[in-house]
Amino acid sequence: MCTGRVDLSFVLRAFTNGADGVYVGGCWPGECHYVTEGNYDALFNMHLGRKLLEYIGLNPKRLRLEWTASSEGTRYAEVMNDFGKQLKEFGPLGEGEGLDDSLLQLKLEAVTKLIPYIKLVERERLRVRFDKQEKYDEYFASDEFSRLFEELIADKLAISQIMLLLQGSPLPAREIATGLGLKPAAVSRYLNSSSERGLVKFDEELKRYALA
Repeated sequence: MCTGRVDLSFVLRAFTNGADGVYVGGCWPGECHYVTEGNYDALFNMHLGRKLLEYIGLNPKRLRLEWTASSEGTRYAEVMNDFGKQLKEFGPLGEGEGLDDSLLQLKLEAVTKLIPYIKLVERERLRVRFDKQEKYDEYFASDEFSRLFEELIADKLAISQIMLLLQGSPLPAREIATGLGLKPAAVSRYLNSSSERGLVKFDEELKRYALA
């Protein structure tokens, strides 16, 4: 299967099912077996996937992409041994980042629910096409990409987490911020905008927010 077929939802499903890391191996750039050059699509998705993992508090290096030709069995073994060693150093998913299992699952579910939207904005606003891996690395490290990520994805991902957290029980803004590891000022802003959209409501008596 071409690496360009590896959807972000596949990666998230693996982490949700308990994988401590996800490895994607593909043909070297310029040596794609298909006219689509799908390995560049995989490179783009790897960078975006790492950014999403980092945003929800997971080590982005748990997602790894390597170029390995079918004739490079020795290289494949070396890469896998190195990745396995890395994952042992990171520790179990979530535990290594200081997240309990319930919070880990909530954060992964929040990203998964947002994948259809992320695909849409990725195609319309984020998608770039380069002919060198270095250019992708530069783009994802740029202020331009950071600005677009904050503008198009970060806020919606934070709200997605808040909505899932409030499914359990009404909570005050401070507990929401503490529970999700978000800044209190940002949580207040998200709650206000969600209230205006009819997604949440504030209980004056309990001084807590709940789903509308």
